[in-house]
Amino acid sequence: MKKKETMIEVNNVSMRFNLGIEKGFSLKQWFVDLGKRKKKDKTEFWALKNVDFKINKGEVVGFIGSNGAGKSTLLKVVAGVMKPTKGNVKVYGNICPMIELGAGFDPQLTARENIYLNGAVMGYSKSFIDEKFDEIVEFSELREFLDVPVQNFSSGMVARLAFSIATIVEPEILIVDEILSVGDIAFQAKSEAKMMEMIGGGTTVLFVSHSIEQIKKMCDKVIWIEHGVVQKKGGKEVCDEYTSFMNQK
Repeated sequence: MKKKETMIEVNNVSMRFNLGIEKGFSLKQWFVDLGKRKKKDKTEFWALKNVDFKINKGEVVGFIGSNGAGKSTLLKVVAGVMKPTKGNVKVYGNICPMIELGAGFDPQLTARENIYLNGAVMGYSKSFIDEKFDEIVEFSELREFLDVPVQNFSSGMVARLAFSIATIVEPEILIVDEILSVGDIAFQAKSEAKMMEMIGGGTTVLFVSHSIEQIKKMCDKVIWIEHGVVQKKGGKEVCDEYTSFMNQK
């Protein structure tokens, strides 16, 4: 039997935040805190605690849990956006993180300009964007708004443009955080179809959604996180256990 190829290893990862500093860091606050190191920081918060799992090539893994459970933080750690306080993450392949779509846009620039800006941030050359420009615009359905500043876009329009840029290539690993719930119903269906196409092509996917039906439909493995701790890892049956847990709260 052929050995499965590992794409992601999350090894005993914990993530700590200091809620006092996270609200707004200042040099003055840093010196104040320096003098308080002997005292336990009451604002200390562990978003992730000893999270451990592996994901193999081609697997579509859904992450479920209550609001604030640590799902989005975990995806940011895997994507390299955040460095864990403890533990480590090993990734074997190129990642396309679809987290906080549109965060890299300049609101004062037009949609046309942001396509090139965002493409450059993602590592695409100008010639590549030139080649893919019409494909991006057609998928986003925003051709008539190309020369409108993004600050005048609705959140749904921003997400449509960002999704269209992010999916012009088929990465080895795709990280998706709640983006299939943006835009109108027609665009949601279009986005889901695009996702399924990428999954069919062998892309490894990490997927966060509050829609349990969506998780069941798209994922073959499920990881349930609560208060930063992995509660259960398994197949679609984990969704039923989570639903039962939520109904009893």
